[in-house]
Amino acid sequence: MVGNTTEAEDLTQEAFLLLLRKIHTFRGESAFSTWLHRLAVNIVLMRLRKKSPPIVSIEATPDSNDEAGSQSIDIAAPDLLLEGSIDRINLARCIAQLPVGYRTIFVLHDIQGYQHNEIAEILGRSVGDSKSQLHKARMRLRELLHEHQREKARDERLAAAKILSRSIEGFAPLAPNQSEGRQVCSM
Repeated sequence: MVGNTTEAEDLTQEAFLLLLRKIHTFRGESAFSTWLHRLAVNIVLMRLRKKSPPIVSIEATPDSNDEAGSQSIDIAAPDLLLEGSIDRINLARCIAQLPVGYRTIFVLHDIQGYQHNEIAEILGRSVGDSKSQLHKARMRLRELLHEHQREKARDERLAAAKILSRSIEGFAPLAPNQSEGRQVCSM
């Protein structure tokens, strides 16, 4: 998650120190591994929130002798962090569109890390029902994400067609109007 081995080791140590301080808050309602995973992820997310993005001047020219050249930002390159954020927003919107039963089991299993037997106990359902609902939730989520991609592609095609039609209108040949001797646009 942090992309740096040294920082990951530091965060691992922080996670275990926090574990020692917070072990008394573990209620046993889920698997210990789930609780520890959530604790570790929260530590990483807190560090990422604190970390400010690198500031690079637009006027600055990259120095070929500079060792930090691998960390330089290409102004014209797509921002992968932004694209990831947009993907997370779209995923959250699609999850919100799931029916309540599907969404509940999907969130409990795939996001919070509960096992099917734990979900069945929490919701008062059978393990088979939990597995079935999770499968249906994933299938529906896949459909919603595909719909979103199709809508995005359609919007991009419409925008490109609109730009193309405007550029064609600007370069349309003029033909003389025989009755008045004026130039008119013909398409």
